[in-house]
Amino acid sequence: MRSHKIPRLLITVLTALFSIAAAAQEPVSEPVTEPASDNLRKDAVRLFLDCSNCDMSYTRQEIPWVNYVRQVQDAQVYVLVTRQNSGNGGFLYTYTFHGMDKFKGMDDTLTYTTNPQNTSVEIREKRTNILKAGLIRFASRTSIINEIDILHTSSLEQEEVIDKWRNWVFEIQTNPQYTAEEHYKRLELENSLRISKVTPDIKLEIDIDQRYIKQRFIEEELDTTYIRSNKGMDNLFVKSLGDHWSAGLRWEINSSSSSNYDLNTTIMPSVEYDLFPYSEATHRQLRFLYSIGYQYSNYTDTTIYNKITENLFGHQIQIAYEVQKKWGSIYLSVQGLNYFHDFSKNMLAADLSARIRIFKGLSLSMNIEAAHINDQLNLRKGELSEAERLLRLREQSTAYQFDAGIGLTYTFGSIYNNIVNPRFGD
Repeated sequence: MRSHKIPRLLITVLTALFSIAAAAQEPVSEPVTEPASDNLRKDAVRLFLDCSNCDMSYTRQEIPWVNYVRQVQDAQVYVLVTRQNSGNGGFLYTYTFHGMDKFKGMDDTLTYTTNPQNTSVEIREKRTNILKAGLIRFASRTSIINEIDILHTSSLEQEEVIDKWRNWVFEIQTNPQYTAEEHYKRLELENSLRISKVTPDIKLEIDIDQRYIKQRFIEEELDTTYIRSNKGMDNLFVKSLGDHWSAGLRWEINSSSSSNYDLNTTIMPSVEYDLFPYSEATHRQLRFLYSIGYQYSNYTDTTIYNKITENLFGHQIQIAYEVQKKWGSIYLSVQGLNYFHDFSKNMLAADLSARIRIFKGLSLSMNIEAAHINDQLNLRKGELSEAERLLRLREQSTAYQFDAGIGLTYTFGSIYNNIVNPRFGD
């Protein structure tokens, strides 16, 4: 019995091996599939990034796991990026994430604050990380989350932050420029000093500026030099009085050869009310600012009102409205002032700027500034020379000032904008 089992087992094994070998010779038809990356990219979140100061090439390279669309109507996630000056001399960037389509109701807000010591490369990297952190919430609800790795730095230690400067920030800047031609020379010096301290309760800013311009015109029989000089110091102190109210003091000191001031100083106690909480300032503001105070002027030359010195009292009010939404942004400011001794000596100014998406592909941007001017008490007595008029060496009388600009942009084509190609510039 035993001797018959071994051959039978051997025959069974050989038969199985021949069957496998024969099957290996037959062609095998496999299902044809698209590359995994292409399939995943179709499922990726469609993002509209509303940012006027983002490096989009860098952003697309660092965050390739979303689809960047050119129109907000095609997006599943709308991200609005706004910027404000921060107390340390840097900027506060606010990223507002708004879910649309299947992500409706998924909203979030993230912030990042820079400081003057940060380089542009560091800022770009940190801002991109903030954007990644906000988008990962949406990507986690798609199949592409399986292709994303979340990393952290090697050293994560919690330690107490000690600010030896106690929120004080100092900035010194100088900018000399020189131009020389055969018949023309120009020297321009600009210097400034900024001192600030900003906390949630107070805001203190001191700005000192100096500008000097010397122009020399060389002709065959005439060598003429013209000089303009301006110096100024602006001081602002603000105390928070809650979510809507603030009180402050503005103190300005300046001298100007073109404006006929040897010395001009203005002290204006002020109060401000924001209809919306200050915490919403990156999205909407409606501020009412009222100031009342005193101005002393010591003129370089006698004015058209036969004054060499003058003591003035007056007040001003400013109303400013700003809103930033996914349909665009609008900023409107109206300001008026007058002197108490003569209410006809006044000024009224308005400033409107807007960026609005009218419909898919078409956007409108515009800026209008207009002012009715009747408060030029500092004008020099006497006629202006031709050089003073052409080179604007002296302030000239005017009843108004107006500036305006408008732009229309229309785009069409593919809704996606994922590709980065830096050749021949970007």
